[in-house]
Amino acid sequence: MLALEGLPLAVFWQRLLGFFADLLLAVLVWIPLEFSLRRYLLHQNELDLTWNFHEPGNIVVMVLYWAVCNYVGDGQTPGKWVARTKAMSLTSDRMGGWQSVERALGYGAAVLEGGLGFVQFFWDRNRMCAQDRLAETIVVDVRKRLKDSDASAV
Repeated sequence: MLALEGLPLAVFWQRLLGFFADLLLAVLVWIPLEFSLRRYLLHQNELDLTWNFHEPGNIVVMVLYWAVCNYVGDGQTPGKWVARTKAMSLTSDRMGGWQSVERALGYGAAVLEGGLGFVQFFWDRNRMCAQDRLAETIVVDVRKRLKDSDASAV
């Protein structure tokens, strides 16, 4: 936790951009998977591809997308890369597998709370949302950290 001291926290627009970019990418991953499952394995002729948080396939893809991306990217999903942010563990040097799953499930908790899980950002002193609390993470702005390291290298 001492290693995180002084790192700039991400602002709300960055987190929102990262979330929606990841959501778009997850839907783009889900479409061919859902189509293939229904058409070729279940042999359905009339396909109704519905995206919502009540369909099991949607939930599985979302959790796997965020969990795998958080784990492989050490807290930086493709959406976080676009937004120039990174989720960092408060309990270890690197995000572990279970912590990545907890963070992915935390997005579901934030949505199920009617969005209140995301709005918690505004009254928490460490700008933590539901997924941050559940997984014990914070989200930092890597743009400012890069600028600082470039300045110190000169």
